[in-house]
Amino acid sequence: MNTDICAIGLDVGGTKIAGGLVVRRTGDILLRRVIPTLAARGGQAVLDDCLSLAEGLLAEGEAAGYSVQGIGVGVAELVDLAGNVTSAHTIDWRALPVQEGFARIAPAVVESDARAPALAEGMYGAGRPYRIFCYVTVGTGISSCLVVEGRPFAGARGNALVLATMPLSTVCTTCGAALHPVLEEFASGPALVARYNQASGRQVERGEAVLAAVAAGDPLAAEIVATAGDALGSSVGFLVNVLDPEAVIVGGGLGMAGGLYWERFVASVRQHIYADTTRALPILPARLGVDAGLVGAAVASFQSWKELWDADVRR
Repeated sequence: MNTDICAIGLDVGGTKIAGGLVVRRTGDILLRRVIPTLAARGGQAVLDDCLSLAEGLLAEGEAAGYSVQGIGVGVAELVDLAGNVTSAHTIDWRALPVQEGFARIAPAVVESDARAPALAEGMYGAGRPYRIFCYVTVGTGISSCLVVEGRPFAGARGNALVLATMPLSTVCTTCGAALHPVLEEFASGPALVARYNQASGRQVERGEAVLAAVAAGDPLAAEIVATAGDALGSSVGFLVNVLDPEAVIVGGGLGMAGGLYWERFVASVRQHIYADTTRALPILPARLGVDAGLVGAAVASFQSWKELWDADVRR
């Protein structure tokens, strides 16, 4: 019998569902499975796939002799303090007994996919040295989470993660037109694709293709990626001015892509920070990379995870 205590973590996104068996002591992933989300089938079909994935991981883990003590599920939606999914931007689980379904397999926790990776980075990753940091994830969507003393701040209703989906309503000072720009529609992965396709007449399908075009010397792609990084940096700079964290940790596929997007993002953050004593704060890529959501979901399933934060594993 392996003495390591483990939990199942599921990271449920709009494109794929990543599942794994995570060691509590180290955050290592022992087993890993990835399946497509296919969200257009409806929330129940996605939930059924997630339950089957969790059951399979539990059976594999127990067969290998691991002590599997819970299930954590991170989902790309708003999640309230009781673990209820309260939005349906990508996956409609609002009217479904999500937590109850997983609890029939093992003790279960449902969490937002913004808070789960923030927890993982604070526990095992780039956030470990910091008492207060902001985690920002940039990929299909853009969201944020403040972490204080290892605890992701959820707010009064669980909604303290919306960074980029609300319009910034303003008026153009040149022509007087009413403007309603939305950061997520300008700087996220799908936004890069949509803006590039509209401007170039091409039909690329993924943000990676736009980044590849930048690397190949395409000036149009470079302009789109640069302005996206600038816009994201402006919003994160505002976040830093409001919250005054010790550091900013950035995850998500696009957030960790590096290159021009990262360079312009970091420069823009620093340009928009007001206080001289804050401007040089660390801005770091997530150490756990794309695994942060899976690992964080598993960690959230441990009811005593705050005790773990204070234990020797962090020191």
